Amino acid sequence: MREETIRLIRQHKVISIVRNLPFESLAPFANAVLHGGVRLVEVTFMQDDPRSWERTCESIRLLNGMGICAGAGTVLTERQLTLAHDAGARYIISPNTDEKVIRRTRELGLVSIPGAFTPTEISGAYQFGADFVKLFPVSALGPAYIKAIRAPLCHIPLIAVGGISSANMHEYIAAGCAAVGVGGNLANLSLIRSGAFDRIEQLARSYADAESPPHP
Repeated sequence: MREETIRLIRQHKVISIVRNLPFESLAPFANAVLHGGVRLVEVTFMQDDPRSWERTCESIRLLNGMGICAGAGTVLTERQLTLAHDAGARYIISPNTDEKVIRRTRELGLVSIPGAFTPTEISGAYQFGADFVKLFPVSALGPAYIKAIRAPLCHIPLIAVGGISSANMHEYIAAGCAAVGVGGNLANLSLIRSGAFDRIEQLARSYADAESPPHP
């Protein structure tokens, strides 16, 4: 299952990040992004509200039942990791590099995607066992930073997160990223609350269509 998840991430390249989404809107949102061609959805843990963690796990279970490759995001502790694993999360994404979380993720047979920013953090995360390293917030430096990092660290698969749009996604893929994470530009709360899931589907399709850089 772990190798299959890695293959799906490399193949589909877009992870939709869901944060603060009303539970009743999750299924129609998932249907919309699926129809638009996005197959991976990350549901984040809200650190300031432990009471919401069970709902995060319910969301992961629901997504898995709909054919989504679901993962857990903002995983900062081994407790959250255990909850995500028990809910069926296939990959674990964090904003930081925590050796214990990375190693435990691998022990549980899940795909590890910790967050990092500097060359030291990126190489450290990979040495601890990360399958991919999430560059966050990548919008602070842009695709040029990816190209510079990839020169000495071309063996480390990177996922760009932060400010990714369908218009600039191909620039990050062309710079060497294996995939991207997309937050509110796709899981747009205003559109979701208004029930504009047809628009969400169109947005998802624009990302799916941008998976490969345009031909010159």
